[in-house]
Amino acid sequence: MDIARLVQSSIAPVFLFTGVAATLGVLTNRLARIVDRARTLEERLESHPGSAQHLHASLEVLARRARYINFAISLCAIAALLVALVVVTLFANALIGSELGVAIAVLFVGAMLCLSAAFVTFFIEVRLATAALRIGLRH
Repeated sequence: MDIARLVQSSIAPVFLFTGVAATLGVLTNRLARIVDRARTLEERLESHPGSAQHLHASLEVLARRARYINFAISLCAIAALLVALVVVTLFANALIGSELGVAIAVLFVGAMLCLSAAFVTFFIEVRLATAALRIGLRH
């Protein structure tokens, strides 16, 4: 395989890597919003101890959401690592001349499984956020 074909075959995983990076950006922004909201509620809890039950319930929901987002971020990071290893293994396969086709396939499938699990976890977190949403309701 010449170098031009090698670079062409590594383009698809690089685009996938870019998509995973964008997903990581979305997930980290959601985590930052959850952390900011939790800090706001903790400040309210200190200044208004009378509404402690409601605030504690909201903090518990935020803690669950943060765990899901953290897990999704971890899965995306693993997927990104696996995609990067796919590209490295593609080049190693071509340059060393070894038969690494099975390793490349396993790394790619692993990346897809991690990315799929990250999206499922993200979906669960969004459902939790929506279920806990109270628009226009005061308690």
